[in-house]
Amino acid sequence: MKQMLNKVPQVTFFFWIIKIMATTVGETAADYLSETLKLGLTGTSYVMGGLLLVLLIIQFRTKKYVPAIYWTVVVFISVVGTLISDNLVDNLGVSLLTSTIIFGSALAVIFIWWYASEKTLSVHTINTTKRELFYWAAILFTFSLGTSAGDLVAESTGLGYAYAALLFAGVIGLTFLAYYYLKLNTILAFWIAYILTRPLGASLGDLLSQPVSAGGIGLGTTITSIIFLVIILGLVIYLTMKEKKLQSISA
Repeated sequence: MKQMLNKVPQVTFFFWIIKIMATTVGETAADYLSETLKLGLTGTSYVMGGLLLVLLIIQFRTKKYVPAIYWTVVVFISVVGTLISDNLVDNLGVSLLTSTIIFGSALAVIFIWWYASEKTLSVHTINTTKRELFYWAAILFTFSLGTSAGDLVAESTGLGYAYAALLFAGVIGLTFLAYYYLKLNTILAFWIAYILTRPLGASLGDLLSQPVSAGGIGLGTTITSIIFLVIILGLVIYLTMKEKKLQSISA
């Protein structure tokens, strides 16, 4: 299969910051479209699913990592992954435990299939269309799994949004320590952290957007979404300029 330049960014501090913010936007934007704009869960799912499909086609047609395209896809796939989980739970009446098992099993199947085919789950070698298909399928289900598992933990423990965010941040921190000091496998550590940033971002989004009476700060979904989208935009512009500078130096 024809190889391309790696289609995903290096895993840096900025990568994780944008990823968490994209996850937060996935939570608040889904609520904004569904509730504030009155599109409903089903209508929002159709609109965002269609837009995501168009963006994925654009992403697959590129031959290298383009920050603006890549991170736009991540934001939209975050929203769609959230909506998939919400549709199962809210529209079809599937319990959070069952949906967590479903998405966890689906993600495991993707990883097994990916490894059996490519002998690696590394995000540093997404340089063929086949590997990119596995990559984005895995990303979609990490968001859906993180949504269901995060809601399950929040409901079963009764933690508020702030404590839930601290819990998930703590587990991510322990994963980093296990990687740094106990030599936890790099790829395993990455995917554990990637999955956990979904409920972390969702908890932060709820903390900021939900009313004070519900345990939030009360900024609302509109303001919260705008704040995080502006920050994401600024960071993506910075990364785009940095990428162009690196290309000019290597040219």
